[in-house]
Parts: sequence; C-alpha cells; structure tokens
Amino acid sequence: MYFLEAMNAAAHADGGFRLSPAEAITRPDGARPVDISIYPGHLIALEGTDGVGRSTQIALLREWLETQGYGVLHTGLTRSRLAGEGLRKAKQGTTLGQRTLDLFYATDFADRLENDILPALRAGFVVLTDRYVYSIIARSIIRGIDSNWLFDLYRFAPVADGVFYLKVDIPHLVPRVLARGGFDFWESGMDFRNERDLYSSFVPYQQELLRVFDELAAAHRFDVLDANLGIGEVFADLQRRILPIITAGGEGRDGHGSNG
Repeated sequence: MYFLEAMNAAAHADGGFRLSPAEAITRPDGARPVDISIYPGHLIALEGTDGVGRSTQIALLREWLETQGYGVLHTGLTRSRLAGEGLRKAKQGTTLGQRTLDLFYATDFADRLENDILPALRAGFVVLTDRYVYSIIARSIIRGIDSNWLFDLYRFAPVADGVFYLKVDIPHLVPRVLARGGFDFWESGMDFRNERDLYSSFVPYQQELLRVFDELAAAHRFDVLDANLGIGEVFADLQRRILPIITAGGEGRDGHGSNG
C-alpha cells in the first residue's frame, strides 16, 4: 500500500490526477494481461495478412466513429517513440536474429501500450490498432519460434474488446498486392525462404501465414470476416459488428483477444 500511496501523493503534488488503487495496478508489469475493463474506452484490433485491406478499413472506421462523436486513436506496429524507428532501420537489413526482432517488436508494443493505448482508453477513446500481437506471433511461428515462448512474451497484452480477422484467399490477395505496388521482401518471406524471386516466395509464405492465422482465429475466437468481398461490404460488416461493442460497455472483453 505504501507504493500506491506514494504514487498518489506524487501525482497530487504535481497537479496531476490521482490514480485509484484499481487503476494503479493495471499499469503493465509483464506478469499478466493488463486489465482494461475499468476504462471507458474500447480496444478494437484488425488482424489479417499483408495486403488484405486493414489500413483502408481502419481509415473508414476512424472517420465513421468520429462522425458518431467518438474520440479515436489509431495505432499499429513500429509506431512507438521508443522502438519504432529502430525497428524500421533494423528491417532494412537481415542481420538481426528472429528472437531479437521479437524482443524488439515486444518493446515497441509495450511502449505504445503504456504511452498511447492505455491513456486513450482511460480518456474514453476507441483505440483502433492495425494488427495486434497476433500478427507478430503468426509471422514468428512460421519462422521457427516456439509459440509458447511467444505467447509468454506477450502475456501482458490486454484482452481486446474485439479482434476482427480479415480473411482472404491467395487468388484475391495477389491482385491487391500487385495493385499497391508489388511484392515486398519481408511480406514474401525472403528473409528465410530459399526462393529466387519474390513471387515464388510470396505465395507459399502467405499460404502458410494464412494457415497460422486460421489456427489463431479458432483458438482465440476472433471475429472472422470475408475479406474477399469489396471494400464497402467489408466495412459494412465491420460497422455491424463493432457498434454493439462500443455501445454495450465492453462485453467483448469476455472472449476476444484472449492470450490463454
């Protein structure tokens, strides 16, 4: 209790708000999922493979939510002030081992959680995240990292109100990737696959990634959407599924995004 009292005293002396004991113990300590159920905001994650249309849907959702009167925070991988730039520079080469990259990504997520996501949830914002921890886990699993180690690494990740998996098949995915500019080195798995060109690596890599996403979706009860459909149809489906979450006081926290 001395620790909580000291924090409250310090906040009061500096003119800041006073943390209640319940709020104080939700600060990330790495031992368990951070409890966000006491906050008025909502955490919504869009998951799916590269090129599936997450960024487009995030932009549409943000505009829709803001017109409904909600404050919105948009976040995603490699956007932390602490580790984001370092991660982007690290990916310009392939000198780091996969475990080192995993620790780098976990640092990026922890920093965004502490300094962006939790403050926004406390303030009643809807937090839209373009990928959650599952994308990082999926990409690492197919690069040979043990899934138990990965889930233990992210055991502090909060249970999201909704994890929406935009599921696409390869015939629909390839034209979208080509339309946006072509195949990417990392999105094709060229860092670990023994292929001569991006396309030959992209298709089997994405097939394997989609398989792992399907397994994670089943194990952690994602909301699965048919992302083979057009942009407007996917957006309408997302609106229909998200609206009850943000108007029902966080009922989605009972299942979606579980790290168990």
